[in-house]
Amino acid sequence: MIALAALAFVIGAIVGGSHSPDAANALAARFVAAWTRGEYVAMYDDIDGRSKRVISQQELADDYQRALRTATATRLQVTGKPHDAPDGLVTVPVRVRTRLFGTLRLVFALRIVGSSDASPGGIAWSRSLEFPGLRTGEVLSRSMTLPRRATLLARDGSVLAEGAATEAGQRASPLGSVAAAVLGEVGSIPATRAAQLEAEGVPASAIVGVSGIEETLDDSLRGTPGGELLASSTQPGGLRRVLATAVPKAAPTVRTTISPAVQRAAVTALGGQLGGVVAMQPSTGQILAVAGLGIDDLQPPGSTFKMVTVSGVLQAGIASPHSTFPYATYATLDGVKLSNANGEECGGSLELAFAVSCNSVFAPLGVKLGAPRLVAIAERYGFNHGPGIPGAVESTLPAASQIQGELDVGSTAIGQGEVQASALQMATVAGTIADGGHRPQPTFVLNAPPRTLATATSAAVARTVRRLMIGVVREGTGTAAAIPGVTVAGKTGTAELGSPSSCSGGSEEGGAKESSSGESHKASCEGAASEPSNTDAWFAAFAPALRPRIVVGVLLVKDGAGGATAAPVARQVLEAGLQASS
Repeated sequence: MIALAALAFVIGAIVGGSHSPDAANALAARFVAAWTRGEYVAMYDDIDGRSKRVISQQELADDYQRALRTATATRLQVTGKPHDAPDGLVTVPVRVRTRLFGTLRLVFALRIVGSSDASPGGIAWSRSLEFPGLRTGEVLSRSMTLPRRATLLARDGSVLAEGAATEAGQRASPLGSVAAAVLGEVGSIPATRAAQLEAEGVPASAIVGVSGIEETLDDSLRGTPGGELLASSTQPGGLRRVLATAVPKAAPTVRTTISPAVQRAAVTALGGQLGGVVAMQPSTGQILAVAGLGIDDLQPPGSTFKMVTVSGVLQAGIASPHSTFPYATYATLDGVKLSNANGEECGGSLELAFAVSCNSVFAPLGVKLGAPRLVAIAERYGFNHGPGIPGAVESTLPAASQIQGELDVGSTAIGQGEVQASALQMATVAGTIADGGHRPQPTFVLNAPPRTLATATSAAVARTVRRLMIGVVREGTGTAAAIPGVTVAGKTGTAELGSPSSCSGGSEEGGAKESSSGESHKASCEGAASEPSNTDAWFAAFAPALRPRIVVGVLLVKDGAGGATAAPVARQVLEAGLQASS
């Protein structure tokens, strides 16, 4: 009998050793592993039925994600096997790497209920399971502060903005109101950024950058938050345990690309007009100045868009600068007459047609280029792509499949239809041409390495477009931008703001259309064009044309013709930029 008992013991040990781990431990291991991968649906499946009556699947996911943001967690890892613990708990060790509190080595303590030989049971969920290291009746919280906001410097080293961000508004600047448009403001955390900033440890009550450079460079100006990660009792007056601490660290001074001289010139030239001005270096994308609505407003770009259209036409070999076109007062597209500015007759060479911004030439050229190629080159110039500056609007045009018929394509080719652009975008288009077809990444950071976002067109095409733009300023619609002793390359635009039903054709200085049935809309359209309040004025230019140091985009909302009103504004900014860089 003793021998049989010993044999049974040995057999039992062998069989027992071959069994899988305890079902409860396996459940705990699976639950915590799912937590490290963010698989909240799987976690919810493993909690018991009673818990599911208390919390929904979405609420559970939200609670875990909120806890990870509170901890500023960046990586989660299981570091050991589950173990039985007193009071019927199963513990699983984990490691949590965080942005602010270092690496935390903590333990999940899970209660398994309903476990049997036939069933592993489920996790008895409570809020203390939102994060490892919490005890029953505790939740995760934190107490955080931001250091003093860093000082902003202009490109010459002078102060652009300084002072702690304690309330909403513009920080102190020696430039005063001149700096407003480019500097922007600080304020309460916008709802769209709340989750991200929470994950970075920024307290919910913090004042952060909400517009302009303050928003664009907010990550560099805020510094590193500091404070305590806490396990807080849910009972009134309960204690708080400190799980980890972090020391706040102020950010160093940030030197920007802004030129005080060019900024003053941009603000002065814009005056009290509604519109925007952007000046930048074409080779680096460094923004020198922003005035008014330079980066945060969209309007139809009018004939400044012809810089894009002519690039596509030249790239496709559809025409050359010496190609000739018949003189006409309008082009007929889809049976509709799309007129030139004020019904003027124009034509001749492509070079001349570009200089005088001839719609009867460029609308049909856009049709020959076709919507797919027109949209493709516009996107290489930056349309339908974010400009890479937080707070700056994205310039857009419809997908090729949505530009239907000759009239839609022709209207798009002259910057009307549904094309929308910012002054920054049109400055970028001109800057791309100035830099041999390479589209630069706009930036406010002085020491940022120059970055080319795309090659919009070939160097040969860019040189040709530059020559055409020189003709605009020398003898075309942009002579008001001419600077004595300096060769300026530019393009005017006058975008019509009439209703789509009567003026959707658009034009450089107007843009009437007439239906094929003979019902004329010409008078109403040309009347709208001749009234400054019905048109946006545009001008985009760079100088010196052969060795560009500055590019400028100007938009004046409801202010007449681009050559008459926007070009003189651009000239003042170009002159200031050339003087500052000499």
